[in-house]
Amino acid sequence: MPATTPDTPDAIKDAIRLRYGTRAAVQAGQAVAVASCCGTDSSCCAERPAEGVNSFSADPYGLEQMEELPLRAVLARLGCANPTAVAALRPGEVVADLGSGGGLDALLAARRVGPAGHVYGIDMTDQMLTLAWQNAADADIGNVSFLKGDIENLPMPDRSVDVVVSNCVINLASDKRKVVAEMWRVLRHGGRLAVADVVVRGGLPTASAFADALRQDLYAWGSCVAGALSDTEYVDLLHGQGFTDTRVDILREHSAGDLFPNGLPDYAQLEAQATVEAILGRFASAVVHALKP
Repeated sequence: MPATTPDTPDAIKDAIRLRYGTRAAVQAGQAVAVASCCGTDSSCCAERPAEGVNSFSADPYGLEQMEELPLRAVLARLGCANPTAVAALRPGEVVADLGSGGGLDALLAARRVGPAGHVYGIDMTDQMLTLAWQNAADADIGNVSFLKGDIENLPMPDRSVDVVVSNCVINLASDKRKVVAEMWRVLRHGGRLAVADVVVRGGLPTASAFADALRQDLYAWGSCVAGALSDTEYVDLLHGQGFTDTRVDILREHSAGDLFPNGLPDYAQLEAQATVEAILGRFASAVVHALKP
């Protein structure tokens, strides 16, 4: 697990709610002021825009998929991969989408499981839930529900879903162990997960001033960088919970420019530029697969 995190888990959640709530309001066409991702504390955010997101990958969605859905749902995509493309969803299955945002992946999944199946999107941000319901109505998709909840405490019964998907959200959680336990709890025996996320190949160096500062940066947490697990940490967490057939498929390696498109933070000066770029070059988009026996 990450060696250091910001002062409290609530600080992380507050920054994420503010950042993605602002993004949802913008996507819904509301006029909003861009707030600092850290409130009045500019030390961790400087001039970086709170509504910005990383360009983690080339668009992972096919044109034919985008034509299925309203433009507003397409524009609201914030993930790093397309988990519905690799989850092998089948008609009649029940799916949980953790951190469903504007609803893109949940709506795509609902198309695939058909009227006999159902998709539950879980998100903690009111603005995103409102946007997702609007997108579902515009797409005339009825076999989807959006629930307010925290992915560390899912608002769903035990053994109630066949598949868990998520798109670049688990890295935002301060307690990944609880998230894994919750995925296990809600999955039926024989269920599976296909989680798109950012991972750190080989982990971050343990004696690095830059890496330590990165873990404390709330902007970098909200950008899906600071809270990322290593590939081995992901596998160890899942195996420790009881999951089997676990693997991490790397989709795309990233550069410093991918992770910080508006320029490196001031604390990048703590180490040589080549060292900082090498550290950031360990980040990659991936899909994590596992089965619950």
